[in-house]
Amino acid sequence: MSTDPGFYSIIDYTVDGPDTQRELVKAFAAIQERWVRFHPGYRSARFHVSTDGSRVYNIVHWASEADYRHFVETSDTDGRMAAIDTALKGLSGEAKPRMTGAPTYTVVREVGPGPQRLDA
Repeated sequence: MSTDPGFYSIIDYTVDGPDTQRELVKAFAAIQERWVRFHPGYRSARFHVSTDGSRVYNIVHWASEADYRHFVETSDTDGRMAAIDTALKGLSGEAKPRMTGAPTYTVVREVGPGPQRLDA
């Protein structure tokens, strides 16, 4: 398995239960579809929910940091942020962001499947 050199934005929210998880994923998926997915270099958005109902991670994959930066510079940030604010206000429960600063990352290592190493 090779390391994907892509660039990621990882958005992390605490929520108050499975219903809010479902609502937040639905709302954020709609935001990706309307505001993000057509930008050059966008690869995907994956949504992960914790099994205890307390967290939602939205991992947005870009082909490169340059593609992400171009998106940030040229997209309708005000419109997208207003859509996020509206989505959060429309939830039946509560969701709070946990990120600080720019939640962006690059992959530096990945361990894939293979034979057991006996010398480790």
